[in-house]
Amino acid sequence: MSKLKLVLGIVAIAFVTLTAVSCKDAKTDKNNSTEHHSEMNADGDHSKMNHDNSDGHHDGDKKEMTMNGNGTSQAVLNDYFSLKDALVADDNAKAKNLGGVLAKSLKAFDTSKYSGNEQSELNDIIEDAIEHAEHIAESAMDHQREHFKILSKDIADMIAITGTENTLYQQFCPMYDGGSAWLSMSEDIKNPYYGSKMLTCGKVQKEIN
Repeated sequence: MSKLKLVLGIVAIAFVTLTAVSCKDAKTDKNNSTEHHSEMNADGDHSKMNHDNSDGHHDGDKKEMTMNGNGTSQAVLNDYFSLKDALVADDNAKAKNLGGVLAKSLKAFDTSKYSGNEQSELNDIIEDAIEHAEHIAESAMDHQREHFKILSKDIADMIAITGTENTLYQQFCPMYDGGSAWLSMSEDIKNPYYGSKMLTCGKVQKEIN
């Protein structure tokens, strides 16, 4: 009888031990499965993040392309007016930078849609305008204004051929260098040749439509 109890006790201990081991293995498998699942989720999130970054980069390129000069007279005018405003503000460094920007817009100007004679005239005008824009990009304020006077004549000659999307105003200062003109999108006089010294010196010479 005691032998039977001993055998039963050994069997019971073996059963408990086996159950405990099986439970531990199952828990380990579950943990491994959970870790594997977590790694997959992390990889999934990483993939999603990379995809989102890729989309963001694409949008950035698209935006940059939209902002680039489009080779039209309007693009040239926009950069010319920005340069004018820098001279009005007596900002030599900004005018230097914008002189370079305008030179690039002029070089990118596509004349192919104009007639043969117009193309020839535009090419001569643009070549001269580029030279003065590049000088502005390298000069002190007084020389910038000297080159801006001739540049303004070139831009006015360009508009006489290409036309303009907006109403422009040719303005005139009788005091600077024997009389000097410039173009503006506003009737208000803001003199780029004297800046803050004589900001409102000048008059509207004509309206350009």
